[in-house]
Amino acid sequence: MPEQRRPDLGEMLAGLMRALMAMEQPVLDAHGLTMWGYAVLSTLDDRPVRTQAALAQAIGADKTRIIGTLEALQEAGFISRDPDPADRRVRLLAITEAGRRVRRAAQARIQEGEEELLAGLSAGERAAFLGVARKLWSRSGS
Repeated sequence: MPEQRRPDLGEMLAGLMRALMAMEQPVLDAHGLTMWGYAVLSTLDDRPVRTQAALAQAIGADKTRIIGTLEALQEAGFISRDPDPADRRVRLLAITEAGRRVRRAAQARIQEGEEELLAGLSAGERAAFLGVARKLWSRSGS
């Protein structure tokens, strides 16, 4: 009997990611956010990241390519970008209360959609899936 092979992780996760992104996009659109904008707000809301360079590293983006995203978020009143008194070339980032509200509202809607997807799993499967996902996520440096 030939050996049963499983699909590669990348193949399995790529399909899941495409489905999740398709589910998230209308939510982000309704909140006036892009995927990168949501990533920026989530990072600034969840952990202390003070500079644009540190933020870019935290979200896996090139620091020069996120400037447009940061400008849009600042114009919307979702973040502040102030010169560092110690080095005027560096911008210090902070999420505003408006940014925190929009991020959390979008996150709540996104997680509602995720709950629908997870509803197809038993309680044990759900706990195992989320546990393994968290473990792999933390090991990946995210």
